[in-house]
Amino acid sequence: MAEPLLNVTDLKVHFPIGKTLFKPGVTIKAVDGVSFEVGRGEVLGLVGESGSGKTTLGRAVLRLVQPTHGSVQFDGTELVGLAAPQLKALRSQMQIIFQDPYASLNPRMSVGQIVGEALLLHHIGNRADRADRVGDLLEKVGLPRSAAARFPHEFSGGQRQRIGIARALAVNPQFVVADEPVSALDVSIQAQIINLLQDLRQELGLSLLFIGHDLSVIEFLCDRVVVMYLGKIMETATAADLYANPRHPYTRALLDAAPVPDPRARRQRITLKGDLPSPINPPSGCVFRTRCPFAIAACAEVIPPLETVGNRHQVACIRAAELNLSE
Repeated sequence: MAEPLLNVTDLKVHFPIGKTLFKPGVTIKAVDGVSFEVGRGEVLGLVGESGSGKTTLGRAVLRLVQPTHGSVQFDGTELVGLAAPQLKALRSQMQIIFQDPYASLNPRMSVGQIVGEALLLHHIGNRADRADRVGDLLEKVGLPRSAAARFPHEFSGGQRQRIGIARALAVNPQFVVADEPVSALDVSIQAQIINLLQDLRQELGLSLLFIGHDLSVIEFLCDRVVVMYLGKIMETATAADLYANPRHPYTRALLDAAPVPDPRARRQRITLKGDLPSPINPPSGCVFRTRCPFAIAACAEVIPPLETVGNRHQVACIRAAELNLSE
């Protein structure tokens, strides 16, 4: 693995709700003790169902959401507890591409103002320098320089996402969180945006935390994959190893849910039953046990730690050694 740029250790994000003078309220454990690394130039995929805590984790890493506990080190600097002035100085190195290309762009600002806003906030260049930089960025993401004078409503969803990518790259960040950047787009447009991200990653040496739920996209773009469920990591491995040899029943279920190009293909499937449990009252022991077809009594009593089962392959399942899920 490349030298770590980002180190996340035992990160928790808990949200207290319903607390009043007369009742204590409850706590939503959106992220509950997550640890991982992102290497320089690496793309780490983060997958899981809606409600698994992926977006909250991505935003907590950038301090857009305040962590409750744990450590986030970026290029050797601890971000948790970092004062606002020091955090602002690091913002140019950490950016985000949002999921919704319609809601994430200010309709009252021109594209040039949107893309160039970070340059202005970080006092980079004069007006002419910033205009040139904006034009270069628009061309880099596949839009004409003249787009700078137009407004977001004049563009399609795919074009708006290109504008969002240009905005994220404006200040030459080292690390970008891509929060499901293609989920709101048509399939053909998704492919264009994914290819663009792949090209930019290679050209600029970017490190990416790519959040998504489309496993074919994750397989194409990512070097390693982290599988989340109800705020916890179930499995992590290189993309090639995860797809060829999944070791956690939840990972196998996600892979089985993906469509198969050959309609004649027949295979054993793990089908998830029921809905994701509430993070307000998660199951005891393994949080996946209530939907796991292989759960035993011990799964309700033991919180499975992430254990190494192969080269850079870790799984949180007390039955991982005895289950064969690769078929």
